[in-house]
Amino acid sequence: MPAASSCDCPHLECVGEITKEELIQKSHGQCQDCRVGGPNLWACLENGCAYIGCGESHGDHSTVHSEEMRHNLTVNLTTLRVWCYACAKEVFLERKLGPPNLLPSTAQPISLPQSTSQEPGAPVSPAALRVPPTGVADDLDMETEEEDDVRARGLTGLKNIGNTCYMNAALQALSNCPPLSQFFLDCGGLVRTDKKPALCKSYQKLIADLWHKNRPAFVVPTNLFQGIKTVNPMFRGYSQQDSQEFLRCLMDQLHEELKETLVELEDGGGPGAGTGVGSNSSPDEDDRSHSDGDYQSCESCGSGEGTQCLGESDEADTLIGSEELAKSSREWQSEKNLINELHRTGTHGHLDKDVDTASEDRAIISCQGAIKQGRAADSNPEIQVSNNARPQSPSGNEGLVPKLSSSQPKSSPMWSPLSSTHKKVASFTPLKSKHQRKYRSVISDVFDGTIISSVQCLTCDRVSVTLETFQDISLPIPGKEDLAKLHSSSHQTALVKAGSCGEAYAAQGWIAFVLEYIKSWFWGPVVTLQDCLAAFFARDELKGDNMYSCEKCRKLRNGVKFCKVQSLPEILCIHLKRFRHELMFSTKIGTHVSFPLDGLDLQPFLAKESSAQTTTYDLLSVICHHGTASSGHYVAYCRNDLNKLWYEFDDQSVTEVSESCVQNAEAYVLFYKKSSEEAQKARRRVTALLGVTEPSLLQFYVSRQWLNKFRTFAEPGPISNHDFLCLHGGVPPHKAAYIDDLVLMLPQNVWDHLYSRYGGGPAVNHLYVCHTCQMEIEKLEKRRKNELDMFVRLNKAFQEEDAPVVIYCISMQWFREWEAFVKGKDNDPPGPIDNSKIAVNKNGHIILKQGADSGQISEETWNFLHSIHGGGPMVTVRPNVSHQEADVSQAEEKIEMETRTV
Repeated sequence: MPAASSCDCPHLECVGEITKEELIQKSHGQCQDCRVGGPNLWACLENGCAYIGCGESHGDHSTVHSEEMRHNLTVNLTTLRVWCYACAKEVFLERKLGPPNLLPSTAQPISLPQSTSQEPGAPVSPAALRVPPTGVADDLDMETEEEDDVRARGLTGLKNIGNTCYMNAALQALSNCPPLSQFFLDCGGLVRTDKKPALCKSYQKLIADLWHKNRPAFVVPTNLFQGIKTVNPMFRGYSQQDSQEFLRCLMDQLHEELKETLVELEDGGGPGAGTGVGSNSSPDEDDRSHSDGDYQSCESCGSGEGTQCLGESDEADTLIGSEELAKSSREWQSEKNLINELHRTGTHGHLDKDVDTASEDRAIISCQGAIKQGRAADSNPEIQVSNNARPQSPSGNEGLVPKLSSSQPKSSPMWSPLSSTHKKVASFTPLKSKHQRKYRSVISDVFDGTIISSVQCLTCDRVSVTLETFQDISLPIPGKEDLAKLHSSSHQTALVKAGSCGEAYAAQGWIAFVLEYIKSWFWGPVVTLQDCLAAFFARDELKGDNMYSCEKCRKLRNGVKFCKVQSLPEILCIHLKRFRHELMFSTKIGTHVSFPLDGLDLQPFLAKESSAQTTTYDLLSVICHHGTASSGHYVAYCRNDLNKLWYEFDDQSVTEVSESCVQNAEAYVLFYKKSSEEAQKARRRVTALLGVTEPSLLQFYVSRQWLNKFRTFAEPGPISNHDFLCLHGGVPPHKAAYIDDLVLMLPQNVWDHLYSRYGGGPAVNHLYVCHTCQMEIEKLEKRRKNELDMFVRLNKAFQEEDAPVVIYCISMQWFREWEAFVKGKDNDPPGPIDNSKIAVNKNGHIILKQGADSGQISEETWNFLHSIHGGGPMVTVRPNVSHQEADVSQAEEKIEMETRTV
């Protein structure tokens, strides 16, 4: 490679002082990760780093080290050639030989306490906390100028590796969603997981390849395909699959690997200060959140049993107005007792807000629980409706609402009366498990929205309200009869007044009306995306076989079902339900659905109390399916974010297309992004401030993750620095090693501008490893070791015991949580022992339930675990009942029978 193209590497400034003799000496060493020897070992050239790793012929640990530590320069110890990972090219070390450049006085490393534990998986505190780089215009400027190249970045195809067009189209559509792609490109240090198959790492590498400056013609997504097959066996083999199902599986796994715990802060400190981000959660946690289940489509409003929407304006006013009214303390206390009972009985379902709109002076808002079938029953959500909340980003409502199931539940909280659900009282009450945690990830930040769905009884006017989170919306494609209803005069008037979405139904001239009418006879009516949205949110009458079971009336009643959007996601994913799968065959709806490239307005479908400020969306990408339900081909049309042109991605082939070509496509999945001119102006303002060389006595550390939101989101929400801070205001010990991946240093004038506009925080001028967290970690490690050692010793003695008099049973579900805790996979203790699921009460005696998921332990082991964690009930079996005792028992039973006969 010519030297002329390699002499301008800016990362040579980070090279420490090193001699050729030292490199030769290092070449006789081994990879510090896999212990493999030379040749072709690589040594890190970062100042102060002595890492040696293997190359691509083995485990390529040198590349892993570079990605994790953000050390860009490495030297081949055999050829002594230097490679820069950031520039993706060879550079020449002799140009920068000499003493290393000293950092400014403001960038001196901060001393930290040495870690006492170096075990794998334990938090490691480095000798010095690396000072993050100072933010420059390139770090925050969204208005990227196109380079002087014929081919823009991002126009890289994907090779079809065996009927994988469904995957390629989905990946290209996601790749052209800037909020998600920029996270993986600019916040690569946050992509860390110990969960297999580490799909986030494969996806990060794929995004880096697709948007590489070298602009490769195509990439082979082998690693990601292998990972997705490991996650879901449905994608194994070489048969054609559904692109939307692949999207759901991929996004679900990315969330699972990248999710972090939301930390509830006790003191408020401005907008967004009530929620922080903790460490990555463990793979064995059963605690769920709104984004913690499978990412299902929002289909309930468009199901065959009726759609949900917020009906006419007077019904909406009744619903929202009743939220503001008070409830008597006696009624509220009874509701609280009911909720507590639900928690104790292990029923984790929806908490519905029931509104009695018949009252004139005040309405009664009650919370009731019901069992929801399916995976959503694993969550225990908190549902809130706030009318006075400050406008938040999509992440502002995280952890508040449950996942909306894609399938119609067998027993919905709206349909099932509470009395029938909770008539039976358990013999013993399960104990409350460990603290329910809430989670967030980049997936939930970008794609999460909430819908408020309601059912009103037409007899007593009682309204049941539920907040539900969606990742995408599955819209029905209305037929001729449905369109006729949607285009009726009443709906026309309501929609036209609402905003630009009503343009599809605006009054037409008589010539256009006649032409449209004649055209509909030959080609059928024109279906628009607004028609599909209107059909999804249209009110539905519950009558006949689909009557509503009213809790207040305690009988089946006619009702109305309706829903509206409470909070809008940054990226709206819309799935058109083109495929109908019957028992014996599948069909495809080939109706063309017209959709706007710009200006999709969701204002008509917003709930009245919604705090959303930006309601218009622009199209980013669309996945199309050509063919029939049994066979076909997927392609994607995407708008390149750099040159704003549209391209068709057909596996390896990437071709520029016109906007009319995109609009004529047979859309299957569409990705829309919020459009905001105000956000673009804010970014330009910050770019201008960064260009001002104003002396500043204070530097402020700001989360890279929030800055990525600022660059790519229309509504980034309040500044949140809690993803690199603990509850005590310091850096968590396990994040200290890569703190420069988490934060960026901004001058005071930029911080003042951002804080005055967005609020949040807290302000951070000094980074230090939290000593309190370090002490808690060491204390927790000591507890883990003591519990594990004692259990191993007691269990070994139990195994050596020939004839135990009594055997204690323990719930394996609880034991797995305890095992994950003592092995360091879960940071939180499991909570009290809960044997309620393995025990039954028979004649006043607690015995083991037949077929229960239980394990056997000794009496000493039970006493040890119970003394620490508490709980119960105690369940025992007695295998060693002597023959004499059995004979005595039989004699007693015989005497009792004879007495009864007499």
